[in-house]
Amino acid sequence: MPFAQIRPHIKPTLLLAYPVVLSQLGHILVSVCDSVMVGQTGKLPLAAVSLGVSVSTVVMIFGMGLSFAITPMVAAADGKRDIPTLGNLLTGGVWLSTVAGLVLAGVGFLVAPFLKYLDQPTEVVALAAPWVRVMFLSLFPLMIFQGFKQFAEGLGLTRQAMILSLMANVVNALLCYMLIFGNFGAPKMGMMGAAWATLVARILMAILMAAYVLRAQRLAPYRAAATHWLRPDGATIRRLVALGAPIGVQMMFEMGAFSFSAIMIGWLGATSLAAHQIAINVASVTYMAASGIAAAATIRVGNFRGHGDAQGARQAGFTAYLITFLFMTATALLLIVGRHLIPHFYNDDPEVVAQAATLLLIAALFQISDGLQVVGLGALRGLEDVKVPSVVALLAYWAIALPFGYWLSTRLHLGATGVWIGLLTGLSLVAVMLLWRFRQHSASLVTPATATIAR
Repeated sequence: MPFAQIRPHIKPTLLLAYPVVLSQLGHILVSVCDSVMVGQTGKLPLAAVSLGVSVSTVVMIFGMGLSFAITPMVAAADGKRDIPTLGNLLTGGVWLSTVAGLVLAGVGFLVAPFLKYLDQPTEVVALAAPWVRVMFLSLFPLMIFQGFKQFAEGLGLTRQAMILSLMANVVNALLCYMLIFGNFGAPKMGMMGAAWATLVARILMAILMAAYVLRAQRLAPYRAAATHWLRPDGATIRRLVALGAPIGVQMMFEMGAFSFSAIMIGWLGATSLAAHQIAINVASVTYMAASGIAAAATIRVGNFRGHGDAQGARQAGFTAYLITFLFMTATALLLIVGRHLIPHFYNDDPEVVAQAATLLLIAALFQISDGLQVVGLGALRGLEDVKVPSVVALLAYWAIALPFGYWLSTRLHLGATGVWIGLLTGLSLVAVMLLWRFRQHSASLVTPATATIAR
């Protein structure tokens, strides 16, 4: 697509994206803070956090994916100025997210006893099990936050969630410092202090985000249209589930692949697992930034689609692609330059640092693929195209990336490096397939409109 067509979309996309980027970074920085501080207590607690994150994140990401359906539907309804539908989406989205959060929180108490069957180091499992229970409990307030947040973001109100996420990170960091190390008279809880800090921070996020949506004057028309809080519109719930479930499944396939890769690396021992946690934690920061740009793509593409402007939706999607490509290329260079320094922020064990530096080099290589695949998903969600991406993710990650990584790790004895090369392969395949999908799907929407004008 010619740059002249993209240029007018760059500034609006950046203005919409940067608060979402900071908000998304707020989610992952909770994990970064936990990992950095827990890593100071030793290699085993850091490995336990890696195992716990691998298990809890797969479930969390399904819930978040379910809530992501709210944003494109709100954006499309806002494009049509359909206030009754927006009222139904407010009640339906919050209701669905709350119920999902309650279910997901309960799953943690079922999952923890099964950690011992993952063939991980015994001492790592013993530390991870109670941590997992608390982290799953925190999914309940997180999902309530998501329900209100995705509605606001669908209307283009992205700064509020950004501010709240940053505030929650400050609270989480302070509580981690107190509870992990026993500072300021708090009990010294070690890695469990990080779990309880995350729970408190997420409760705060939920309360403040709900208060904003339920009290802000600019949202009064939508609250007035939201008349059935206890009995949400059934058709709206079905539409949200129909759109959100495939998104959640796709995200589970992707995150599940990364989580299972951690389990495979755990078979190699606590040192490799700790190194993996450092590398994946750092890579997750840049991924969540790209995910923020993808969220902006969802909003803008969905809004143009609601206006009936298919050409604008296509241009908005490719603008997000360009911004993401440039951003992820820059972060890849930073990881290459800093790969020997970054691990020391987490742990000073020489073996852990050496392995983490190698994995960060591979992480730098898949930055571009990772960014392009997530922005492709965001753009396609704006078109409410979610089922095909789920199939693509299933095949690329589980039929190709993981088996290939396992083969490299065990048959060629590349260890954790082999697993990460497999992930790089899967991400690259998904990125190419989704770019092709968006190009074809968006073009098919533009062509009929162009033909009509020509006639």
